[in-house]
Amino acid sequence: MIENSIRGEDIVCLGFADWETELWTNQHHLMSRLAERNRVLFIESLGLRRPQFASSDFRRILRRLDRTFGGLRAVDDLHVISPPVIPLHSSAAVRSLNAVLLRWAVGRATERLGMHDPILWAYAPQAEAIVERIRPSVVLYHCVDDLAAHKGVDPESFRAVEQRFAACADLVIASSPPLADRMRRVSRNVLEAPNVADVEVFASALEPGPVDPGLAALPRPRIVFTGAVVATKLDFDLIVGLARARREWSIALVGPVGTGDPSTDVAPLEAEPNVYLLGRRHYRELPNVLRGADIGLIPYAPNDLTRSVFPMKVHEYLGAGLPIVATSLPSLRAVDDITFVNDPAAMAEAIEAELAKENSDRRAERSRRARGRSWEARLAEIAAALQASGDSRAGVL
Repeated sequence: MIENSIRGEDIVCLGFADWETELWTNQHHLMSRLAERNRVLFIESLGLRRPQFASSDFRRILRRLDRTFGGLRAVDDLHVISPPVIPLHSSAAVRSLNAVLLRWAVGRATERLGMHDPILWAYAPQAEAIVERIRPSVVLYHCVDDLAAHKGVDPESFRAVEQRFAACADLVIASSPPLADRMRRVSRNVLEAPNVADVEVFASALEPGPVDPGLAALPRPRIVFTGAVVATKLDFDLIVGLARARREWSIALVGPVGTGDPSTDVAPLEAEPNVYLLGRRHYRELPNVLRGADIGLIPYAPNDLTRSVFPMKVHEYLGAGLPIVATSLPSLRAVDDITFVNDPAAMAEAIEAELAKENSDRRAERSRRARGRSWEARLAEIAAALQASGDSRAGVL
């Protein structure tokens, strides 16, 4: 097993989500591992998306206020702060005020922790506001998504700050080919590093064990999607069309509804008798879900948001040995073991073809090929890129 190769450092990470969230992303996986050998301060989301008039957003605002006034807290071997923020980023005056509040909150936390010359690891370019305050030894911009394309984000102001921040970063990491191409226009040091997975954890789905009760109750074959059920990413018409084309199949969507897009209306999905919304599952429960699955589904809609996304579920599915049927995402074209289709009839035929030739040997081989796509391997690659960029403090074992 490859060990975490960045050690003994102070790391200030600006995320684009809260730390305690229902869906873990790249930032949670990497920071939790870095916290094993480093001191990590995680700065929670700056509320880049304009809130909607939805109960989930109202609850999130109340939770954020409570965490903001609670100050620095220790969670999962790292330190977390929720800086005060006004989520109206289209206003220049509000952006300036947010920058002042961010500098104050982060400066206060780093002083309390005694952090000096930290690595600034930013998943959002608004981290430019704290560069002068914390004086990092190295600046890293980790671009894992086209955040400007998210619903409710002000694209003009976001693109401007992203271009400035990426240009001054010592290293830019891009999680898909489209993102890497865009980042190379403003940065000379770009590492293309697609999302990976806890492959050892998901490989346990090949072993005998329990199947998620909600999935086990469904008739086979079980066509499974794991992740947020949101209209901004998923092609609901495609899912409905697939369900109608093969009524004997179970189409199971496992994940929270409306995360990032509270206005999502799942009524069209709920109307189909063989589409099942099973709700959220803890990350560690997903191997039990995939143990009972026959196909891993990625039914993303083609739009500006999905054009540059590299879903973590790709290697989670492959780690579990599942065949994958997906819509034609540009970032996945170079990935083996994926069948690409874009309409319900073709998707039904592709799934039938995969089901007909599937066996335990094929599953085991897919999982074996996925073993090198681990978070530990990704950290080693990032450490090497940091050394190559001239940062001698991030030592490679």
